[in-house]
Amino acid sequence: MTARADEIAANLDVVRRRIATACAEAGRPEDDVSLVVVTKFFPASDVRVLADLGVTDVGENRHQEAEAKAAECVDLGLRWHFIGGLQSNKAAAVASYADVVESVDRAKLVAPLSRGAHSRGHEVDVLLQVSLDPPGADHRSGADPADLADLAQRVEEAGMLRLRGLMAVAPLGERPDDAFARLAEVREVFVRDHPRATTLSAGMSGDLEAAIRHGATHVRVGSAVLGERPAVK
Repeated sequence: MTARADEIAANLDVVRRRIATACAEAGRPEDDVSLVVVTKFFPASDVRVLADLGVTDVGENRHQEAEAKAAECVDLGLRWHFIGGLQSNKAAAVASYADVVESVDRAKLVAPLSRGAHSRGHEVDVLLQVSLDPPGADHRSGADPADLADLAQRVEEAGMLRLRGLMAVAPLGERPDDAFARLAEVREVFVRDHPRATTLSAGMSGDLEAAIRHGATHVRVGSAVLGERPAVK
């Protein structure tokens, strides 16, 4: 193995052990939680290393980079998660390569995503991104919890899209446990109405343990596996 592959392997082992420990402490089986490695700004060569190390799911934030990297790594059979803010004029293109779109937070994204999935002839899994910020906050992306029912209905009525669950990011400056506790309450109501939409994507390098305590089924980890991101290109 190269020095870079050794570095990634060591970091990946640490993260996998963190997930296993968090699952054990939460009384959950280890295979309850899947790891999505976020490869934003890292080269396709790192994606190949990850695949060799058994990673099956990778996440990208930016459409142009994601599209190119997915094409370059098409032989690896990975599941590509689009996790960044999504523009409606890019949504159809994202659906042409992404297997999972985790950042659906408004109705105007649904039709172009469906159109892109139809063009590809491949169903796309959808997570609704819910905001955990207080009302009026200058928040990250995410739908108001009160709007989830309507958004979910639109996804379910669209062709070639499968409603799988929810995604969220803990607000800056708040204890992740508090934010993810609120998320668990939102999810409980949501799953009651959508019993097959049980995926919960929450938790990143710094707060994955808190997310797992509160029911996350997927954690999105970048820097803890691949190191500090290179300078923005």
